Amino acid sequence: MNSAATTATATDAAYLKCVLCFAVIERRILLIRKLRGLGQGKINGPGGKIDPGETPMAAAIRETEEEIGVTPTGLHKAGELWFDFVDGTEPAKLHCVVYRADGIVGEPKETAEAIPLWFPLNGVPYHEMWADDIFWIPLLIEGDRFEGRFKFDGEKMLEHKIRVSRRPVALEEPVFDECGGCQ
Repeated sequence: MNSAATTATATDAAYLKCVLCFAVIERRILLIRKLRGLGQGKINGPGGKIDPGETPMAAAIRETEEEIGVTPTGLHKAGELWFDFVDGTEPAKLHCVVYRADGIVGEPKETAEAIPLWFPLNGVPYHEMWADDIFWIPLLIEGDRFEGRFKFDGEKMLEHKIRVSRRPVALEEPVFDECGGCQ
């Protein structure tokens, strides 16, 4: 095992495991306005923490059902995100598995946790979202796989690094692009 893999495994234990789920259907994306918890008032995807013994996919389905009353279908893992909050925000570290759903069963409804909102893919309201979302939601929409690491002080993003995996038809292995740093 190389040292990078060992380091990643050792540090992952400190992160609270959570999920996000984004339904992308007919050139629209289903988002929520969070009514409580971390990110209250912001627009995001349904999600939350993974319960003990629960798989990330099961958590994504459960959280979407609880938050907006629909069952996501055709789920596939789109990426993983790691967040570090340096300002005392709790939890201070999050590791989030992100899913894209190709369908839903039921009609989205408002709950005590969230208000469901449909947006056209070219009208995602990034100005009402976490600062990191503009770096990876377009990748999710396009079907690319991604990994991202972000550092925040409150709502201000201090650092970011994105790794993108594109799978060209002619290649068996993913091709990775990297970008990083905040100005």
